[in-house]
Amino acid sequence: MEKQWKIDITLEEDGNRTACTATLAGEGAPRVTGHGYSRRSPADAPDSRIGDEVAASRACSNLAHELLEQAAGVIEQHTHSPAHLTG
Repeated sequence: MEKQWKIDITLEEDGNRTACTATLAGEGAPRVTGHGYSRRSPADAPDSRIGDEVAASRACSNLAHELLEQAAGVIEQHTHSPAHLTG
């Protein structure tokens, strides 16, 4: 059986700072959201693409950690033992 989940990315920029929310979506997808931020150094030239990419990568990384934590919680509910997820 094939399942398909997607990550919805929402970016908000205020000129020097970019905030990103990454949300897992799709049928049967767990409700998980990640957040990431970037801030432009005053010495750097404005380039919104860089801020978007940094904030999005941080939000996706946070989402991955949140998803792994959620999976560990489900494992612990089933096994009644601490989950040890590595790798």
